[in-house]
Parts: sequence; C-alpha cells; structure tokens
Amino acid sequence: MMTGDLASRRWDVIVIGTGIGGGTIGRRLAERGLSVLFIEKGRSGYRTEQNHMAGDDVHDPEARLIRGSWPDTARARIEGQERRFHPAIGAAVGGSSVFYAATLERPEAHDLDDSAERPHPTDGWPVGFDTMLPWFDQAQALFEVRGQPDPLANHPTPNLSAGPAMCEGDARLMEGMRRSGLHPYQLHSAMRGVEGCGSCLGRKCPRPCKLDGRSAGVEPALATGRAAVAERCEVTELRGDGPRITNVVVRRDGETLEFTADHVVLAAGALSSPRILLASRCAEWPEGCGNAHGQVGRYLMFHLNEMFALWPRRGEGYAEAAKSIGFRDLYHAEGHRFGMVQAMGLDAGEGEILNYLRGKIQRSPLRRLPGASQMARIPAKVAARALGQAKVFVGLLEDMPYAENRVMPDPERPGGILIDYRFSPELHQRRKRFRKLIRTSLGLRRTLFLTYQPELNFGHPCGSLRMGTDPARSVVDADCRVHGIRNLWVADASFMPTSMGVNPSLTIAANALRVGDAILAAPKASRHEPLAVSVLS
Repeated sequence: MMTGDLASRRWDVIVIGTGIGGGTIGRRLAERGLSVLFIEKGRSGYRTEQNHMAGDDVHDPEARLIRGSWPDTARARIEGQERRFHPAIGAAVGGSSVFYAATLERPEAHDLDDSAERPHPTDGWPVGFDTMLPWFDQAQALFEVRGQPDPLANHPTPNLSAGPAMCEGDARLMEGMRRSGLHPYQLHSAMRGVEGCGSCLGRKCPRPCKLDGRSAGVEPALATGRAAVAERCEVTELRGDGPRITNVVVRRDGETLEFTADHVVLAAGALSSPRILLASRCAEWPEGCGNAHGQVGRYLMFHLNEMFALWPRRGEGYAEAAKSIGFRDLYHAEGHRFGMVQAMGLDAGEGEILNYLRGKIQRSPLRRLPGASQMARIPAKVAARALGQAKVFVGLLEDMPYAENRVMPDPERPGGILIDYRFSPELHQRRKRFRKLIRTSLGLRRTLFLTYQPELNFGHPCGSLRMGTDPARSVVDADCRVHGIRNLWVADASFMPTSMGVNPSLTIAANALRVGDAILAAPKASRHEPLAVSVLS
C-alpha cells in the first residue's frame, strides 16, 4: 500500500515509532482486531541486513539511515560543557532494539514500590510491582526470554525458559563467583537460539533468532493483515482540538502528509517523543501538547556505565569473551540503590584500555601537551598483550529523576534535540560507593575500571514524559495517557518515573502491553477489515 493511500484512511491507532514499545503495542492492538499504522522515521529494511550501529565516523545522514542508525547529531550540555555526538539510537523498523544485545531483565519490587525497608525516591510508581507482574510475565513469553532464575529474586518467573548451554569458561567463572559468596545467574535474553545462532550482540540479526521490536512486534502485527508501516516519515507535529489529537503531521521526501486515527501512541523514544510534543502548539497548547505545567522533557535519566575488566582466578580463565553472566548482589546494598552487574560480551582489548588511559591523561597535567591523547596508544598496546584474558563487565548504576535534567528542541536546528544534564552530588557519592563494592565483592580477582569520568549510557534514556497522578509534576497518568488529552498515549521509556537498576527493555515491553489493554478498553476502539498488506521482506 502506497504512503498516500495510508494517509487517505482513518486508523484505529497510529503508533509513532517501531522499537520495543511501539512494536509491542502495535502487535497487541492488531492481534486484538484494531487497524494499526506504524509511522517510522527510517527505512523498513530487509531481513538479510547484518550491520552494527553506525559510529561517529559515519557522518552522512543518508548513509546512517541506510544502516538503520539515527541520522542527525544531538547537542548536549553535560555539566555545562557542550558537545555534539550521534546518539546510540536506531532509525528503522525495530528502532534501537535491532542492535541491542537482547538482555531483557525484570526489575525488582523496590524499583516500583515504596516501603519502610526500602524507601522509594519518588514514593513509588503509580502502578505497583504486583500490578505489573502479569504484564512482565506476558512480555517474557512474547519475547521468548531464556536464562536462569535470579537466586535472589522474591518472585517466580513462570515464562522464563531454560537458557542455552553455557560455555565452559562462563560456567567456571560463575562457580568461582559462588564460592566468593555472590549469586550469579545466566542473563535473561530474548534469543531463540536456533542452530548457528551468533548471539548478534550489538548488531542486526539477519536470521529469526533475536526477538526485538521488529521480529516480535511489527512483523507479527503485519501478519494479521490489520497493520501497515509508513516508512521514511518524520513526525513534525500533532494537531488537535484541545482535548483530542486529530492529525499526525509528517514530512516524507520533502512532502507534508497528515494521518488520522482514533488513538495516537507516542513511542519515538525518550529523546524524540518530548520533541514532538513541544513542537505541537495551538491556541489550547501554547507551550506544547501536554505541557501545560512545563513538565515535558524534564526528569531525563540515563544509567551510568561502570565498565571494568575482570581477571578470572587460576582455573577460571578462558579464551572466549564472557557473555552470559550477571549478578544482583549489589542491586540494593547498604541502604542504597545501585544496580546489577553483567557481562558485556567483550574482552579487555586495546580499545577499552586506550579509552581508560586517555581519561587518566585528561585529568592530569599531561593534557596540556600537544598530542597527549596519542601518547596512550603504545602503553595501551603493551597492556592489552600483558593483560591477556580479562573480561569486560558493566555495572548499571541507577540514575535519579531531577527536573533540571531535560531534553528539548534544539533552537539552533529545526528538528534537532538538545540534552541538558548535570550530575547530582548524591549520584557522585553513590557511584564512588558502587565502584568500591564491585571491587570488594569480587574477592581477590583483579579488576580495572575502564571508565574514569562518569559515563552516561545514552542508549538508555528515560523519564522525559514521566508517569504520575499529579498533572503539575508529570505528563502522563497511571494508564500512560497524556494528562488532558483523551486519545494520546505513551509507550516508550519516557514514561518511567525512575530508571531502575536493569536494562529497561522488558519493562518497556510489559508497559506497552498494559497500555495496549487500556486502549482496547477505551471508547471508540472500532474494528476494521484486514488490509491485505504483506510482511516485511
């Protein structure tokens, strides 16, 4: 079906974005009988594609779009220092999820709930952990999550399938961790593990192994015959009559198009969804749609990546990179919220060590010397050979919501985004404590942190359209419907009141299923005949 034909009809639901959130909610609604139009900034792509996300060395926007990566640079003010960079965000059907390592970890009860034993920084989410459990279970089934149960978990995981056989080295290292008093387990991943599966960590998979926003969301939705994709369409604004969205306006190949639906779902990501709302202005929304109280784009959070090299003890060493190990012994420790620790699927090579040494140079008097950063190359090569079988792990340190940390449209470039972020004193203190706990928890194993300055995980933005019961301090209600707008919903990571201590993907998927059920229960959810559209190639 041509894009013009898609614009000529009225849909039950328009979903803006096709990542974990958009793909999941679109599938839910299409399988329950609604007509669904996905609007995607990037290309549909092909099943045979296999490439990594484009790095900062690829500057041409069209070349980046061909690879499925976000085409434009973002401008960021971090601690008042400006920089431009390409955010680690996808721009194609499946969004960022087609590149992810498919780690889908369930959060813990204290991530959502407030209690005397473990107080919550926001007094708890409007939707509690027990309420979310059915959708966590459904999301695990939908994404065919495999792995081992967390030994420290207080809740069962009925839809967690047994993981693949672990490599001998990972098994030895895990056993050694247990002897040190830790509780490691095989990470929860959305991998079918078909014959010849290459794990596809950080890259597109050309085979039906990895479950992501495309393979577990958009493709099954299209298979119902009730969904379609409008590709290469960048949403510029939403139009409405005050309490309702009436039109979604896009630019495609220099042409302006408008789409209409009974319901609209924002799933463009925590950096882009706020930009769309702030660009949507009318007499009823002079400061932007949903922004009557100036909350859109605020409370932006990331995780802090605490990457470190770990040397196994004698008898634990092995040649392969550690891929499947995680532990939560430091998730909530000594009365503080930290996060889980997990393998990165990397060895401590020259690049990781070079990054560490350059960080040291930048904080020393040597930084004033011409070519100082190049001085680190030779010692990095020597160290990489000497260090041998070190494995790279990362601690995901939870970020906290602060109103001054925000994302907004870049006034210097139409359609661009500007991130304004400062590290709070409490985050610096928790980071210092977390690093110390990581070292001590691993016993006599040698460790070397590969991050020197605080390092934001720009692939995990969240919180910029936070969920809450008070419209003066939040953007969406407990059902993730935008306050004051009857037919506008949010299904990406921007709804999250706190960042939690795990990868956000499973929570995004579970919440998308929950929001889908809320839309199905809302008025004017009609049923349309199949579209007879084909599945993506």
